[in-house]
Amino acid sequence: MNKKISWLNDTAKAWDHNSLLDAQAHQMQLTKPPGALGRLEELAINFAAMQGVVKPEIDNINICIFAGDHGVTDENISAFPQAVTAQMVENFIHGGAAISVLANQLNANLTVVDVGINAPPNSSQKVLNKRVVNGTANFAVKAAMTETELCSALYVGYELVEQSVQNNTQLFIGGEMGIGNTTSATALAAVELEVNVEQLVGPGTGLDADGIAHKRLVIEQALELHKDKTKDALTRLQYFAGAEIAALVGAYVRCAQVGIPVLVDGYISSVAVLYALAINPDVGNWFIYGHQSKEPGHKYVLQALKATPLLDLDMRLGEGSGAAMAVSIIKQAIGLHNNMATFEQAGVAEKISLEEPV
Repeated sequence: MNKKISWLNDTAKAWDHNSLLDAQAHQMQLTKPPGALGRLEELAINFAAMQGVVKPEIDNINICIFAGDHGVTDENISAFPQAVTAQMVENFIHGGAAISVLANQLNANLTVVDVGINAPPNSSQKVLNKRVVNGTANFAVKAAMTETELCSALYVGYELVEQSVQNNTQLFIGGEMGIGNTTSATALAAVELEVNVEQLVGPGTGLDADGIAHKRLVIEQALELHKDKTKDALTRLQYFAGAEIAALVGAYVRCAQVGIPVLVDGYISSVAVLYALAINPDVGNWFIYGHQSKEPGHKYVLQALKATPLLDLDMRLGEGSGAAMAVSIIKQAIGLHNNMATFEQAGVAEKISLEEPV
């Protein structure tokens, strides 16, 4: 594989162990029984360790939506035409999409990136043009990308995270837009997890039972066609990923390397995490999982990642929307950690010892 992606192997930034211990000690002094706030305590402590402080902050959020088209739509695996990808990018930048509304409510920075849309370049300055391919090839016939295209798409993720570093981002949410990308994600999950496609495949854009059966068959035939050429994570990405999924993989790896916490969205984003870890197993401490997607394959990916999402709202929209919904949970966890009174401050008696005096 191309030497231009040697950065993928760089080690992840370590958590600050002293801040972790100090945050744990701080939690023990708050006016509540230890552990009474459950996972909220763990979230706050982990963010303290990530940021290297006792009292973390989460005010600067970057939501980055990577967009790309998929040649496999030639196989009629989507209820919507490929043109919807470019149309939805317009919707993102004009504020009409779910993630646009959520980003506005969170006062988050929303970046929309064209990594591989199959349409004329968008003239809006609000869309970042990082296009590496005019839509991927049909992976039912050939590799979705060349090696060079894959390397370039991964590097787009790297570049966007470097920009996040310059902007002092405290939380990164990666989203995606690409008609056909649940087909891509299912192929990637099936080959990496060695799970039957039938267990993973779902409705995506809203397929009926016959549509899902056809989608499954297309994926199964493609996996069989390319099985001798897809022996590692990078070649699997080359053959089955969209440019936007590859960019997510690159972004997730780079976030861990520079120490920016990632709030992971649903099925497609979690598949990108699966591949980030397959490429660089060192990066796993920097991921928080936002929600459980209704796409059937997501539960298998989460099981492989040993991940428990913060929310389960039957969502399957993508765009980073489920992760954005979970931001409020993290904000509340940090707010409780930072602002609750200690026993001493409140004049409240601490837990008594029930041990017999010696």
